[in-house]
Amino acid sequence: MTDRAPQPVDRQLPTEESRDLLALVREIAQREIRPRAAEEEDSGRFPREVFTLLSEAGLLGLPYDGSFGGGEQPYEVYLQVLEELAAARLTIGLGVSVHSLACHGLAGYGSKEQQSAHLPAMLGGGLLGAYCLSEPAAGSDAASLTTKAVRDGDEWVITGTKAWITHGGVADFYTVLARTGAPGPKGITAFLVPGDVEGLTAAVPEKKMGMKGSPTAQLHFDGVRVPDSRRIGEEGQGFTIALAALDAGRLGIAACAVGVAQAALDEAVTYALDRKQFGHPIADFQGLRFMLADMATKIEAGRALYLAAARLRDAGKPFSRQAAMAKLFCTDAAMSVTTDAVQILGGYGYTADFPVERLMREAKVLQIVEGTNQIQRMVIARHLAGPETR
Repeated sequence: MTDRAPQPVDRQLPTEESRDLLALVREIAQREIRPRAAEEEDSGRFPREVFTLLSEAGLLGLPYDGSFGGGEQPYEVYLQVLEELAAARLTIGLGVSVHSLACHGLAGYGSKEQQSAHLPAMLGGGLLGAYCLSEPAAGSDAASLTTKAVRDGDEWVITGTKAWITHGGVADFYTVLARTGAPGPKGITAFLVPGDVEGLTAAVPEKKMGMKGSPTAQLHFDGVRVPDSRRIGEEGQGFTIALAALDAGRLGIAACAVGVAQAALDEAVTYALDRKQFGHPIADFQGLRFMLADMATKIEAGRALYLAAARLRDAGKPFSRQAAMAKLFCTDAAMSVTTDAVQILGGYGYTADFPVERLMREAKVLQIVEGTNQIQRMVIARHLAGPETR
């Protein structure tokens, strides 16, 4: 084998603190995550202890207020942490992104009393969150959700089924969007629901193409009672809260996609330098060199795109269009790059002995979650040409 190891990504980070943070993340990824990734994904084992470690290291609340246990890091830094984690194992990188998504509603729209009561444990107390928007019949058309929350005195009674929930059945808390009013987006309200509340059960996790170590399950709410003190924001404000969270979450998916693509490129370059055919390393052949060059260019372009969107967010400027563009481009790039990595490894790339086949299977889901790439194109087009008139 070649003695040339993949070089760390050359990152432009804003502070010495952020450079130290990324060094810590790389160390944890190299020591605790990457060595067991293939085996645990193959067996479908959920690495809860890794999330506990990340919480103890202050990595589960990076973009949030320090007064509640967050890391007060800009999205420009937080997303690069996600990229490093996803490069080591997508189950971890995506899991951190989903956890951050689950905290977004309370952090952005909760009262000071709610934030003081719940955020410290959510951000740095070892808890793990999940986000409950999609339903069996309400995916891309999330505003048509039918899970109901009916007021009963000082409580709400939630009944319905949520689908495709990352961390479903293992999360300690769920941010749940439920219908409290008329049909449509204005009749939806957000709630913070404990994971162990009576009446909440999880179905058997889905059997998936990839990310087998990350449980994805339906959640059944059978008369689940939560106090009004766990309602996030105003009644009917839930869909606005959900969309704001998804804008930020799409940047998380984009960063994870770049991490997966970078891992695939590193594997492809290492293999191409080591593998010899016709008396030469296959990295000497122009056709393959051009493939590697295209792969690297897509990764750099994707990274620049998600960082540009993150900097808009950090500056308090609108970034919804750029978030959709980043999610679209980065996830399509990840699918392309991982497919090419399998091709470069040839028959070996199609076996589980090398990680590129797993990376290719994992990349596919990133084109689907948190708004399919067809939905991203609709979002972008609406920013350019306004709403559809049909």
